[in-house]
Amino acid sequence: MDLQSAPPVGGRVLEWTNRWFDRAAPVIAAGAVVLASVGLLENMSDQGIELHAVVSGLIGIVCGVPVLFARRRLWPLFVVAALGWIVFLLWPAMAIASYYVGSTFRRRLELGLYVAATGVASAIAAVVSFAIGGYREYMAYLPNAVIALLVYVGLPLVVGLWVNARRQLLLSLRERAERAEREQAARSDRARTEERGRIAREMHDVVAHRVSLIVLHAGALEVSAKDPQTAETADLIRTTGREALADLRTVLGVLRSQDPIADKTLAPQPVLDDLDRLLEQSRAVGIDVRRTEVGDVRALPVTVERTAYRVIQEALTNVHKHAGAVRASVLLTYRPEQLEVVVENEASTGGATPMPASGFGLVGLAERVHLVGGTLSSEPRADGGFVVRATLPAAVAADQPVGDPA
Repeated sequence: MDLQSAPPVGGRVLEWTNRWFDRAAPVIAAGAVVLASVGLLENMSDQGIELHAVVSGLIGIVCGVPVLFARRRLWPLFVVAALGWIVFLLWPAMAIASYYVGSTFRRRLELGLYVAATGVASAIAAVVSFAIGGYREYMAYLPNAVIALLVYVGLPLVVGLWVNARRQLLLSLRERAERAEREQAARSDRARTEERGRIAREMHDVVAHRVSLIVLHAGALEVSAKDPQTAETADLIRTTGREALADLRTVLGVLRSQDPIADKTLAPQPVLDDLDRLLEQSRAVGIDVRRTEVGDVRALPVTVERTAYRVIQEALTNVHKHAGAVRASVLLTYRPEQLEVVVENEASTGGATPMPASGFGLVGLAERVHLVGGTLSSEPRADGGFVVRATLPAAVAADQPVGDPA
């Protein structure tokens, strides 16, 4: 798991709590409306209204059920709240209805219509209260009616408006953050593309120019050489240089491509069928390379053969750099589930000219082998030589990349 992308424990708990409360809120609100309504109905003896407990319970349930479905349909809650407010001055359903209006309505016209409807219902309730008299008549007086409207209607409406504004603010901030992340990703991609282009230009201006000069001089030497061996060596240098230019052109194409992995225009990469040509090139510069194959020699997935070829190529390149013209061996062992590649060379004779080395050849090779699910090891031998050993799976898993791991 990516620890940087995983939310903190507190954030997960808060998210779970919010999700649970969001689901349970309608049930809790409906239960509170039922209990409060039943309690108010049971205490209406001072209004001259005596209700049986069963009737009070049924009225309370009727007031609470629309709250459960208020998120889908509000009009049943409005109807029940208006009737309860007019007949019994039941404020719980009215308070819930006012809250939902504030938290869901966005247009001023809708809010105005609700306020007007509430005023009409309150006027009718006042007429009914004066007709009943007693406590209801006392509550119908203007100061008491205004206070009741402010507490039971105005306050829930303001709370709903605040919740709606906060929800809209959080949504706006979330959209702004997501847009900023997308813009940052786009800037990073653009900077990465520009950097690849700059690297490609520098490689073309420096490396390609110098290799081209080597190819030209080798061609001139081949034409003017009187010694056949010299001409043959110059031809090898010229051919190798041209292949290096072709490989460099492929690399530059990858760097300039917007999506190197999906670029279908790249030339086919070498596999084990091209291994003899690689070994011949090493033999031409004085390295005695022997190839041995053990086991059931068969065709393997392209990714595996390509990786095996790159292992051998990098190992022989290190022999060129550090050991010179020595004996080397390439052993390919085909097992039912694995392909083992072993490249060994003798100790340096001391005649090799040191060549520049980046120090990242084996590191990059290990990454390449790891991508296909294999292992790589390299170590010096007791006699001063060196051995590179790679174990590759005979079949690449479905979740492994199918293209060139480079």
